[in-house]
Amino acid sequence: MSDATDLTVEFTGGLEMLFSDQRKHRISIPRVDRTGQPSNMGFLIRWLCENLMKDSRREMFVLDDSVRPGVLVLINDADWELEGEADYEIQPNDNIVFVSTLHGG
Repeated sequence: MSDATDLTVEFTGGLEMLFSDQRKHRISIPRVDRTGQPSNMGFLIRWLCENLMKDSRREMFVLDDSVRPGVLVLINDADWELEGEADYEIQPNDNIVFVSTLHGG
């Protein structure tokens, strides 16, 4: 069994500007977190901030170690609230989409 899990993450609604202006990323994350537990959405969010985010405005994406209010998260086209939110265990080839619903004006 591989020590990594491959998945796709996408950022839309302006969030892509925090990630090198790239909307879609094919990434590999550790299969288990530092405590030996299977990697979950909470781990993925921290991993994205530490490894993929190039912009210093982290607060536009996360608040208190979770996605900030106004960011819709889809796991394989389903709202993450239906999948257990931060506790959802990442599966190989998952497609995770982060959509900002916040707009300036």
